[in-house]
Amino acid sequence: MSRPVIRAQRRTLPTPRTPRAVGALRAPRTRRTRRTTSIAILAIALACTLTWSSTTTTVAGPSDTGLKGAIDTILTDSRLDGGAAGVVVADATTGETLYQRDGSDRLMPASNTKLPTSVAAMALLGPDYRYRTDALTTGSRNGSVLRGDLYLRGTGDPTTLAADYDELAAQVADSGIKRITGRLIADDTRFDTQRLGRSWAADDESSYYSAQISALTVAPDTDYDSGTVIVQAAPGAEPGAAPELTLTPRTDYVDLDMRGATTVPAGQPKTLTIERLHGSNTISITGNIPLGANATKEWVTVWEPTGYAAAVFADALTAHGVRITGPTHLGRPTPKNAKPLATHTSMPLKELIRPFMKLSNNMHAEALTKTIGYETAGKGTWSAGLAGISNYLKKEGMNTATLRQVDGSGLSRMNNIPAAEFAKLLLAVRTAPWYADWYASLPVACAPDRATGGTLRSRMCKTPAALNARAKTGTLTGASALSGYVTDAGGRELVYSIVLNNHLAASIKSVEDAIVTTLASSTKTTTTLVRPTTQRAATPTTEPTDTTLECSWRKPALC
Repeated sequence: MSRPVIRAQRRTLPTPRTPRAVGALRAPRTRRTRRTTSIAILAIALACTLTWSSTTTTVAGPSDTGLKGAIDTILTDSRLDGGAAGVVVADATTGETLYQRDGSDRLMPASNTKLPTSVAAMALLGPDYRYRTDALTTGSRNGSVLRGDLYLRGTGDPTTLAADYDELAAQVADSGIKRITGRLIADDTRFDTQRLGRSWAADDESSYYSAQISALTVAPDTDYDSGTVIVQAAPGAEPGAAPELTLTPRTDYVDLDMRGATTVPAGQPKTLTIERLHGSNTISITGNIPLGANATKEWVTVWEPTGYAAAVFADALTAHGVRITGPTHLGRPTPKNAKPLATHTSMPLKELIRPFMKLSNNMHAEALTKTIGYETAGKGTWSAGLAGISNYLKKEGMNTATLRQVDGSGLSRMNNIPAAEFAKLLLAVRTAPWYADWYASLPVACAPDRATGGTLRSRMCKTPAALNARAKTGTLTGASALSGYVTDAGGRELVYSIVLNNHLAASIKSVEDAIVTTLASSTKTTTTLVRPTTQRAATPTTEPTDTTLECSWRKPALC
């Protein structure tokens, strides 16, 4: 039985443009300043809980006991055999190194790469930095007719929603314009045309955490997953029927091809997959979905987000009674004499940084990197942005000659940063005027509210680290990291960075958690060893869970 291709009339758009040993860390100085696609998880995600009942208390003393002995013991976990571990712990107030294990080794930090990106953005752009998206024209008015072109100009906002484009369109309509005789021109020239980061995996092309980067884009939700659409497929009315599809936002910029998808009787296996085909905006829905099964929901990237933004805006104009006579063109700059008709302003960076860091949003990291490049060097490129980040890190005392950063998010496996350098950075930023806002953006262990706990919301529960430890998580296949702050049992604030590489186990998060919980349980004079556990509490589910990616990347996991 053949299945239809849901295909609306498409606008004609141009072809997409393709895209050391460590001694004591210094105390802070005063300044003025794979293919692994998202797997649908329809029950609560695996809770990475730590068993705190198996503890050993020791009195601090020689180098083979106390904190050193405790962490060394944790790092003997067999899941780390043959792997690499860089771990540094320091007193946050004095900068004194309390523990270090291979802290100068360059390791792949995964999303811990967002630490230098985020602090550089706060320092170089400022916590009140905002993006603008404008509708402008060089044309003239004749009553309700605008004779000339309409420009949609973006500056890199990764949080623009379809509702924001709708508001822009409403402003144009409210000005009295009903017809535009010229073209709709989408100006994304604030950024370059390189859409994907260096060495990003090709088989992640459809996965929302690897979306293309443009100065004009659309986010389908308030997680602000820019450059993606949400496709939901529910069972049809009866066996043999096509699944019922929902697209968010509603747009004809993508085609939904479900010729290979079928509703099957209840109790049969669910095999439905949703994926965008390479180099196109055709999203293929294939496989079976049983009657009575929960819907499958996927966040899928679009090809060429500039065209996506233009299409959503054009639809909004039509909905508000504004007709554009000419075609849509992408990637052309707005003339300097263009006059604004409507403006949307983003939330300030001090607010944007929360969904960015709490949910480990890759696209926010990359947009901010290119924005740093534009604001510091006049070039909205990865190379200019990374140079700006590197220059800032040098000023904060990091030895940038010992690291390599090739993107803003950590999605690239070419990033190499030693744990000691992360620790230096975490110490240095504590005196920044924007530190409180940045600190608040870090995920909080076992904080149940997703907007607070973020990627740590199900970790270190029922331990002294719960609602205490704050940290940036990081996960890629064979790479796991956790760097941040925790207060010990004596009230002393500590900085830690844990970067683990080349393990074969699917997850070693409990090793990180054991180290942080040991820190939270200890004092200056006593150390309480908390051993890692492989136990996990989970709500039963019939669907698989991939632990080789950052939890928040496994939508719709409730991490």
